[in-house]
Amino acid sequence: MPSAASIVGGVLLRAAATCAVNHIAVSAARSAIHGRRAALWRQLLGGRLPRPVSSGESASLALDHTMAIENRDVRFAPVKTSAVIGPLVVALIVAPASWVASAIMLGTLLPFTLGMILAGTASRRAAERQLAALAALSGLFVDRVTHLPLIRHFGAEARIGRQVRTATGEVARRTISVLRTAFLSNAVLEFFSALSIALVAVYCGFSLLGLLPFPAPEKLTLVPAFFVLAMAPEFYLPMRRLAAAYHEKQLGEAAEQALAPFASTPAPDPQAAAAFDGLRVQHLVLSFPGLSVGPLDFALERCDLAALSGATGSGKTSTLAAIAGQLVPASGCIGSLSGEALPHGGVAWAAQRPLLIAGTLARNLALAAPCASEADILAVARRVGLGDVLARRGGLAMPIDHAGSGLSGGERRRIGLARAILSGRPLILCDEPTADLDAESAAAVIALLKELSAERCILVATHDPALIRASRMEIAL
Repeated sequence: MPSAASIVGGVLLRAAATCAVNHIAVSAARSAIHGRRAALWRQLLGGRLPRPVSSGESASLALDHTMAIENRDVRFAPVKTSAVIGPLVVALIVAPASWVASAIMLGTLLPFTLGMILAGTASRRAAERQLAALAALSGLFVDRVTHLPLIRHFGAEARIGRQVRTATGEVARRTISVLRTAFLSNAVLEFFSALSIALVAVYCGFSLLGLLPFPAPEKLTLVPAFFVLAMAPEFYLPMRRLAAAYHEKQLGEAAEQALAPFASTPAPDPQAAAAFDGLRVQHLVLSFPGLSVGPLDFALERCDLAALSGATGSGKTSTLAAIAGQLVPASGCIGSLSGEALPHGGVAWAAQRPLLIAGTLARNLALAAPCASEADILAVARRVGLGDVLARRGGLAMPIDHAGSGLSGGERRRIGLARAILSGRPLILCDEPTADLDAESAAAVIALLKELSAERCILVATHDPALIRASRMEIAL
């Protein structure tokens, strides 16, 4: 009865320990990845990026890569600890029954270690290639879905379909390569496990039969030998579990390496933004395939209006993106007049095609200032010339879809400008604010920008001669 009770108690203890470890691992992994994912999202949405990243690739980085890290922490981290402690505990338990068998078990850990090193090197490279292919496919898919009406208009469905099939085929090949590597590594480790257990069994059997080819180092009887054979699989079980979870480790480490350049940015500091004293750009050089900008040198006062001019494709938008912290320049310095870095949360961006989200006009205008009152939103909307839109289409409750259906290009730009004004940030970057506007509307926007320059620092990228004349400074590219 005591033996039977011990067996039942051991089974229950193992079950409870397994459940507890899984619960702790899942809770810890979710807690850790929550903060990492939040920081990554802030960086991808408004931080300084090491390179241009498409919407699809951003989604892959924020979701697939962080999920791979979470899976590693859930599956591999607990098994790694068990693989370090478990075999040593079993070896200590076996040693009183047969110190030779315990020594054999410890000695056979070397093939496991070498096998995992070899398997890890191959699977790591395969995992990196798979994640890169998945990110590329995500970017391609999102871009093609976004432009689906244009694709259908020009009858390019077949060609785009071939591109998507090629990309999905590449992901499938990479996935099969990862699975093949994982299967082969597991097979190698299972082979070493079976071989090691067989080696312990041969020693015990030959020792009991007295057929060892060398003098017996110990006297082994039936009960200790049976106990050693029963414990041998337990010695290698943590290592086998480690091999099964090794794939998650490689994917997680590959994901961490891919996310390493996207360091988190600090939270916006309202006091730092209030201390903004102007913009200084020194020896700024941008270098991308097919584009080279700079060196640029200019300085703007805290309340100023400057125009960035140049031919189409000369890099005006890229220069604004670098100042906003969305692109990393090849060289040069961007900061305030005092020599400090631009405060995070101190730059507002009014793009050519501002982001629109499904919801009301009020929700889109208040995207950069969620706590703004309806009166403030309405005042800014009228200030940028959206009064007619409000009157014709139901006011701030006007529904808007993600594509901005029913809005002209000029109205979209006004929404972006209103959002930048409503944010309260001291530096406003405007990309072609008067494009797609008639002469009267463009004149109204120019007058508004001149009015805003009395309280903000404004840098506009434009082709409009009237806006360039209204600016205090022209920066030609």
